[in-house]
Amino acid sequence: MTRKRKVIIWGLLLLTAGLPAAAGCGGAEPERVYAEPADHVDQRLVDGNTRFGFDLFHRLAGESPGQNLLISPASVSAALAMTINGAAGETSEAMMEALQLQGMSLAEMNQAFNNLITILRNPDPRVALVVANSLWARAGVPFKEDFLQRNRDYFEAELAELDFNAPQAADAINGWVREQTRGKIAEIVKPPINPLTVLFLINAIYFNGTWTEQFDKKLTSELPFHLPDGTSKDYPIMFQSGSYRYLKEDSFEAISLPYGDKGRVSMYLFLPAPDSSLAGFYRDLNPENWAHWTGSFSEREGEIGLPRFKFAYEKSLNESLKALGMEVAFDQGEADFSGMRPIPPNLFISEVKHKTFIEVNEVGTEAAAVTSVEMTLTAMPVDKFNMIVDRPFFFAIVDNQTGTILFMGAVSDPGAS
Repeated sequence: MTRKRKVIIWGLLLLTAGLPAAAGCGGAEPERVYAEPADHVDQRLVDGNTRFGFDLFHRLAGESPGQNLLISPASVSAALAMTINGAAGETSEAMMEALQLQGMSLAEMNQAFNNLITILRNPDPRVALVVANSLWARAGVPFKEDFLQRNRDYFEAELAELDFNAPQAADAINGWVREQTRGKIAEIVKPPINPLTVLFLINAIYFNGTWTEQFDKKLTSELPFHLPDGTSKDYPIMFQSGSYRYLKEDSFEAISLPYGDKGRVSMYLFLPAPDSSLAGFYRDLNPENWAHWTGSFSEREGEIGLPRFKFAYEKSLNESLKALGMEVAFDQGEADFSGMRPIPPNLFISEVKHKTFIEVNEVGTEAAAVTSVEMTLTAMPVDKFNMIVDRPFFFAIVDNQTGTILFMGAVSDPGAS
C-alpha cells in the first residue's frame, strides 16, 4: 500500500539576480550573447553543492518535521557565490566553508559556476531550464567595478541601479523575478525597501520538463495515500509501466524517471520500505550514500504509481546559514564585504530569502526557485540628512551530465499547500 507523506523538496535552482545598470556602471546593458556550453565542470563545485544541499536540507527538515519543504540548493549556492565576490578575510572563508567550497580559490569557484551555468542551459528540446542572475543596487551608492565585473562575466548577471525609495522599486525587481520564473514566483522583495539596504543579489531557476514517457491520464486513479500521523486521504495517483532505471535496498526502493528526448535530466524517487519512514531514510541520506545509490540503478521492467502534487515554499535562510558556519556574514560589526565597496560604513547580509514552486502531473514537471541576498549598511544613512537608528517520499531532479541536483525533496502530503 502506498504511504502518504508531506512533500519535502530540495531543489538546486540557479537564479542569480543582477542590476540592470548597477552603481558604478553607466548606460543600458548590451544585448546578451550567451557563451557556448563548457565541456566540463569542476567536480569540486558539484561535490560541494551536493554536500551543502544535504546540510541545508537536513537542517530545514529538522526544523519542520513532517511538513512539505522545497528548496533549491543550487539557487542558494549561486546567490551566495556572487556575494562571496564582495567578501574578504574571515567572512569570505566562512562563506566558502559553509558552501563546502573550501580548497577552491575565488577564480576557480567563479570559473566553475560559469561552466555549470553554460552546461545547464537548454539540456533538451523538451526541457526548458532557465538560469538567470541579477544585481540590483541603490542609486547613488557606488560599488567596486571588479566586484560587478566578476558577477557580470562569470555569473552572466544583469546589473541595474534603482531608486530604492521609489514605490516602484520593489515592483521592478519582482517583475524581473516573475519574468524569469514564468510567473510561478510573483514576489521576492516586499515594499517598502529598508532605507539602509543598498544591494540585492538574486538567484533563480525555472524548470519545465515533459516526461520521456508521459502518464496516461485515463490510468490515473484516486487511491489512499498514508500520512505520517497514521491517517490516509485519497489522492490522484498516476500510473505507467515499462523499463526503468530502478534500485531496491532493504530500507527503500527507488526509480529514475527521465525527462525529454535525451533523458539527461530525470527525477529520482525514493520510497522508504513499509516498516521504515522518511526520518529513517534521512539518517542514511548523505553525499557518500547518494553517490553509491545513484551509481547502482539498473534497468528493470515494472510499474510506477506517482501522486500528482503541486505546492510552493518560502523560507528565510538566515538562521540555517548561521548554523552552517556563516554567522560572521550576518554580523553588523564583524562582516567584511570590503570587496563590494569601501568601508566604513560596514555592509552585512540582512536576509537570505528563498522561494520555490513545483507541480508534478501526467505531462511532466514545472519548478521554479528564487534566492535573494539583501545587503544592508550598518550605520551610515543611504540618503542625505536621513539618519535612521535601527538595530513522505524523497525525490531529486538531477542533471545527469554533471551530477548537479536541481531539486531534492520528500512528499509527506501531496495535498498540502
